[in-house]
Parts: sequence; structure tokens; C-alpha cells
Amino acid sequence: MATDQWQDAEIDEDQLRNDLVGLCRIASISGSAAEPEIQRFLARTWRDEGLDVDEWDIDVAALSADPEFPGSEVERRTAVGVTATLGAHGPGPTLLLNGHTDVVPVGDRDAWTTDPFEPRLSEVDGDRVVVARGSADMKAGVAAMWAAVRAVQRSGIVLRGRVVMAAVSGEEDGGLGTFALLRRGITADLCVITEPTGLAVIPANGGALTFRLVVRGRAAHASRRTEGVSAIDAFLPVLAALHELERRRNAVVDPLMQRWPIAYPISIGTVRGGDWPSSVPDRLVAEGRLGVALDESEADARAGFEAAVFAACRQDPWLAAHPVEVEWWGGQFASGRTPADSAVISAVCRAHEDVTGSAPEVYGAPYGSDLRLLTRLGAIPTVQYGPGGSEVAHAPDEQVSLREASIAARVLARIIVDVCA
Repeated sequence: MATDQWQDAEIDEDQLRNDLVGLCRIASISGSAAEPEIQRFLARTWRDEGLDVDEWDIDVAALSADPEFPGSEVERRTAVGVTATLGAHGPGPTLLLNGHTDVVPVGDRDAWTTDPFEPRLSEVDGDRVVVARGSADMKAGVAAMWAAVRAVQRSGIVLRGRVVMAAVSGEEDGGLGTFALLRRGITADLCVITEPTGLAVIPANGGALTFRLVVRGRAAHASRRTEGVSAIDAFLPVLAALHELERRRNAVVDPLMQRWPIAYPISIGTVRGGDWPSSVPDRLVAEGRLGVALDESEADARAGFEAAVFAACRQDPWLAAHPVEVEWWGGQFASGRTPADSAVISAVCRAHEDVTGSAPEVYGAPYGSDLRLLTRLGAIPTVQYGPGGSEVAHAPDEQVSLREASIAARVLARIIVDVCA
């Protein structure tokens, strides 16, 4: 078939839906036994479909000791890497399609109207959606890239270049899977990560650094609390200082990030303090994430954060003598950016406009992703483009539009043909 005979209708929408539902039934929470299970499932299935599959056991311990390891927040002893390749019948470029298969925990199950891992088909504003944990973030993206590769494979179009699908794990807590992919030697001329962007083109991400604050107090009986120092009270001026730091850091932001009310948030995610209701708490531990600005180094972001914390300590009599301890742990997402004139941006924009009849939005995202690993460590021009929205990711009743998943698959198929044929 000639490339100009490519038809949108060749995407099998029923199979796309079934693939998405099947993937969502696997409770592949980061660090769980099902995380490698879903990888092995994809390897078996892609092999059965005639793709050239590379499946390997990731040496988690060795990668964790690598100086450039991007960090993790859950314990893993095993992990699996999977790629599936189509094409390479002659000299031509390599297109990498990257999608993560791990998902975050479900949170409060009472907040869900359905079993998070028993996908429910529903209708919202006339659109069919799949409700399940991981549906938007980002199993719909994985199903869309799979549907696109399958459509090209069945079309008979001969690819001079090659398209590589990479299913990666560990993205939610640092990027282990994509880091392992790069250390495996995978390279490409351009890459699309099928993250939930609402079919916008995302060529840049802010970063996110996980921190821990340890605040010391002095224990006393609650009936004589004035003789103690509450670590909870001592934390309040530090929290106020972080709010002010967030305001300063977002006063002027890169044009790609101006759509966001707060482009580079500083968020406290967990607080643990005290061990007895009738005691003055002598220790508080707060953990959270620091947003990293586009083109800002992680070292500069950490230094500015620590300076704000220590300045708040110096202004408080107790904290001046007992300064807050700052630790950096877990996922360390640098910011990342693909240059505006990169071929991958124009390829995705052109394909989206061909399919939908309108140009996509192009902007930067305030969350970290594997884009920064691919652009910085792999030197692979990368964008994010996929179905679903980040506003429902990690939330109860997470859902994704099947219409958007189908559009994404059509766009990705056009990109494959445009780049590789």
C-alpha cells in the first residue's frame, strides 16, 4: 500500500478498547508484583503478534548504584524491560513510542464508584469513557501506540525505518524503566511519550524533587505544654516560608508554562508528628515535592529551597538553635525541554492536524516525566502526546475518553508512516 493511501479507518477501535480494558485489569501498582506481570504480558502478546520483542530482567540493584539513577520511592527487587520493533527494512530513522505501565495506588476506595481494577464503561457528555485506575495515566496511551503499530503492521506499508514500542515500569516514582531502556543501549531519532496530554503537544516539563523535612521539638506532658516545644508549632513558620518561596519562584515563568496558575508548585504531601495525644510532640516529619523550573539545574533548585528553610530557622529562637533537617530522597525529576524547531514537534503537530483538522495546543507541563531522561541522557528529541488529561490522573474514578484514545492512535499511525516509511 502506498503511504498516500493510508486511511484512518484502519485503526481497530474495538480491539483498542479491549486492549485498554485488559491492561487496566492488571493492578500494576508501582513496586507491586503486578508491575513486572504486566510487562511480561505485553512481551508475550507483542511476540504473538509478530513483533520483534526484546524482554529482559532489569538489574535493579546495579541501576540504583548508577550515579545518574533518577531515584525511586518504592522498594523493588525485580523489574522487567520490554520493547517491540516493527520495520527496519532499509536505512531510515527510528521512532520510539514510550509508555509506562505502572500506576499509583488507588487511595481511598470509598471515593471510587467502581472497583479501581475492574474497568467500567460509562458515558460522559455523549462520550464513551473507561473508568479505572491507570486508564488515563497512562494505559490508554499504551493501548493507542499499540493500536497504531498494529494498524501499520496490517496495512502492508513497508517501513524503511523502524518504530520501537517501549513499555516501561517505575515511571511514577522516578523513571527506572526508561533509565534501564537507555542503559540497554536503545536510541532513536525522535520519541513520543503517550502520556495523558489531552491531545496537546508537550515538548517541555518542569521537574519535581522529593524532599523530607525533620523538625525537632521538646516533649512534655500536654497538661504542662508551655514547658515543651511542639514540633508542629515549630513547623508553621517553615511552611509559611515555603509558601513565600513558591510565590517568588512563580513570579516570572517561561512562556511555555504561563497557562498554569502555579507552574512550579511546592507541595507538602505527608506530615507525621507526635506519638501520643497527651504529649507535646518532639518530632515532625514532612515530605513533599519541589517544582523545578525549565532549564533550572536540580542543584540550584535544592540550594534555593534549603536557603529559604534555613532563613526561616534563623528568624525563630527555637529553630535557630535546632534547625530543620532537609533530606532529598525518592524520585528526582529534572526539568526537560525539546527545542522548538525539533522535527518531532512538527511531525506530531502535522499528524494531529491531518487527523483532526485543527492544530494542537503546544505548551509545557508542570509535572516531571521521562521526557527529561530521554532528552538529557539519551539525546533523543521527545514530546508527550496522548489521550486523557492530567487533571484525572491519580484521582478517584480516573477515566479516559475512548474517542481521544482513537484519535491518538490515528495520529500515532500517521507519525509512523510519515517518519519511518
